[in-house]
Amino acid sequence: MLTLLAGLGLMFSLIIAVGAQNVFVLRQGLRREHILPVVLICAVSDAVLIIAGTAGLGYLVKSLPWLVVIARWAGAVSLVLYGALAARRAWKSGGEALVVDPADDGSDPAPRPATSPGAAATLTRAPLAPVIVATLAFTWLNPNVYLDTVLLIGSIAATHGDERWLFAAGAIVASVVWFFALGFGARHLGRWLRTPRAWRILDTIIAAVLVVLGVSLVLPVLLP
Repeated sequence: MLTLLAGLGLMFSLIIAVGAQNVFVLRQGLRREHILPVVLICAVSDAVLIIAGTAGLGYLVKSLPWLVVIARWAGAVSLVLYGALAARRAWKSGGEALVVDPADDGSDPAPRPATSPGAAATLTRAPLAPVIVATLAFTWLNPNVYLDTVLLIGSIAATHGDERWLFAAGAIVASVVWFFALGFGARHLGRWLRTPRAWRILDTIIAAVLVVLGVSLVLPVLLP
């Protein structure tokens, strides 16, 4: 159970950071356009990459047991660095926010006149095909997704031995929960996630979680 929660917590800490993919999913949610295909593509893509990383690195670790030590230290260093970056974002004046057109915040369900700012984007529904292509591009052309899911999640999962798939399952569940919450809860989340203060608080929590997870990875080595 603790292994499942560890995977869940780590993935949440990595996935919540502001990025082009999150902004795109949030905007689709605010516009209420093709939300289900968008969140499914994002969640399934993460699951495929997490499984690939866990399987590949897990096989290598079984073949070369000494890789566990390298994976443990590499994962710990990566987590602490990610935590430091999150702390830096939280410390920066003004913080970061998701920039979304106020006209698309979902607070006014009534049709807008043609002269209203953002009316064209609200009243004109984009075709499904371009949205799918954009979602795939934001997901698979982002180098960070490979670092987070294949290398980082995969290497840390490998340190859990026979429970590595439980760790991976926790990470996959976190991805599914986050994208569905972001897409279908955009009308409510968008009002909070656009403020710099909200992201400073989130980044502070993320920094703390990542550093704690990083330290906990090497504690068994430092304190046998």
